[in-house]
Amino acid sequence: MNSMYILMGFAAAAAGIFTFFFIIQPLRKNRRRERLRAKPLPGEWGRIIQNYVPLYRCLPAPLQQELHGHIQVFLDEKYFEGCNGLEIDDVIRVCIAAQACILLLNRKTDYFPTLNAILVYPATYIAREKVAADGLIPLDDASIRLGESWKQGMVVLAWDHVKRGARNVRDGQNLVFHEFAHQLDEEDGAANGAPLLGSRSQYAAWRRVFKREYKKLRNTWAQDRRRVLDEYGATSPAEFFAVATEAFYEKPHQLKIKHPELFNEMRAYFKVDPTEWLSP
Repeated sequence: MNSMYILMGFAAAAAGIFTFFFIIQPLRKNRRRERLRAKPLPGEWGRIIQNYVPLYRCLPAPLQQELHGHIQVFLDEKYFEGCNGLEIDDVIRVCIAAQACILLLNRKTDYFPTLNAILVYPATYIAREKVAADGLIPLDDASIRLGESWKQGMVVLAWDHVKRGARNVRDGQNLVFHEFAHQLDEEDGAANGAPLLGSRSQYAAWRRVFKREYKKLRNTWAQDRRRVLDEYGATSPAEFFAVATEAFYEKPHQLKIKHPELFNEMRAYFKVDPTEWLSP
């Protein structure tokens, strides 16, 4: 009899844990996010976006309002840390958050769920470690970097290149778009150039188009000087998706003309059409 009561107690405890983590916690999180999205954007934050993220000025008003809400959730949930003496202020936080959240517009989102922290260096930095399955391990040769995305919950950015990438909305070079595209790619646990998609047929179309376009870039990047996609996309499928994301948001007309199927796949995934924001 006592064993039965003990088993019943374990079952009740398990049910309580399940209810808390899978029902109550998500409800609390969603309500908190709804409250944050409903808050008016602080005036100073709006001025920062206007001054530092000119692509924002190209967005239609409904998407601007949606972006305001996403920024408030993002900044409430993500931790920023300055490196090499850089002091984090609202300019840095809002500028990075605004660009990252542009990638979330018009889509159901969980706000880069595995991302916890953004480390910001003043400029290019020297990486002496890399991420492995068992943690950080030293690199054989230290390398100079602009940014990186870690599956272990971290994005690293060079602030001078964050500003430079945001300033020119037509060059297809945006560090924040690039590194946060990696975060989207890694939401399914694999950095393979395929983010979470809605159906099996979408994955099939995505694989077909991306495999062909990736192979084309690898074979022709040295000869095609007028290419839309940066040569760095030939490094790996993950880098190809990140580079394609930069081009989609900053060179949409060129991408649509030279890589129409790739453009259509990106538009179906991101659920926006930047050709409607930027003139040819």
